[in-house]
This record gives sequence, structure tokens and C-alpha cells, in this order.
Amino acid sequence: MLLNEFTGKASQDIDAPADEVFGFITDLDRLPEWNAHIPTIVERASGPLAKDVEWVVRINALGSHWHSRSRVVAYDPEQRRFEHFTQSDDGNPSYANWRWHVTPISDRRSRLDVSYDVHPRSFWRRALFAKIRRHQLPDEVRESLAALASQIRTKASVR
Repeated sequence: MLLNEFTGKASQDIDAPADEVFGFITDLDRLPEWNAHIPTIVERASGPLAKDVEWVVRINALGSHWHSRSRVVAYDPEQRRFEHFTQSDDGNPSYANWRWHVTPISDRRSRLDVSYDVHPRSFWRRALFAKIRRHQLPDEVRESLAALASQIRTKASVR
């Protein structure tokens, strides 16, 4: 059986104001600080975040690595919403959509919600790799959100 799509979501409460959290997740240079599977930014954003702005990161997963190109689909700092489309930079037609939303819980606490839908398109990604990633990605996302909360806490304690 071939897997044509899978989805997931996660949330993390963070001890920081919503604007600060949104600023942290949309500061693309900080991705390697809180996402263990993104060790480096290969190509910085082509401009300030806005629709169609692109960047490339190196992904380490499945015992391998590849470059992943992302493009902003929606960026709304007022609503603290950010959405991007991502695809390996090797011409494979498989892709994923990521949606981020920060909601204030109080003046000093926020909730970060992230959801994703992954669309494997090549035979091997549908037959094998997507099945593996469907089981790995939820843990990786939760770990990244916990690391993000820790980074923001560390940053706040330094101030």
C-alpha cells in the first residue's frame, strides 16, 4: 500500500509573550538552535518574511541528509500566523505544508500550535520513506517545540 498523505499537529505552552514567541519562530537564522534536524541554514531567506520568500536548510533524518527549500505561503504578524511550503531541493515532487500559530494565554505565556501535511509523490517516498517519517515526525516536532521553549526561557533568563 502506498501512502499518499499524512498529517500531524503539536502544541507547546511557552513562558513568553506571544509576540516574542512569534518573533523567535520566524527568525529563520535561529532554526538550528531549536530544531535538531536542521543543523544549518544553507541559503538565507531571500528577503524579509513575506509571501513567496524562500530559504534552504539542511535536513538530517533517516540516517541521511538533504537540502529542503521552503517558501512562505502566509505571514501575518498581527495574527501571529505563519505558513510555509517545503520541498527537497533535488527535484522530487514530494512536499509538505507547515502552519504555525501563536496564541496568548496571558501577558507572559503563549501557546504555539503547529500542524503539517506531507504529500509524498515519488514511488519510494510513498512506498517506504513516508511510512517511516509518519512515525518519526510527531516525536521530532514535539522535541523541537520543547527545545524552542527552552531556548526562549534561556534567552529570557539572560535579560
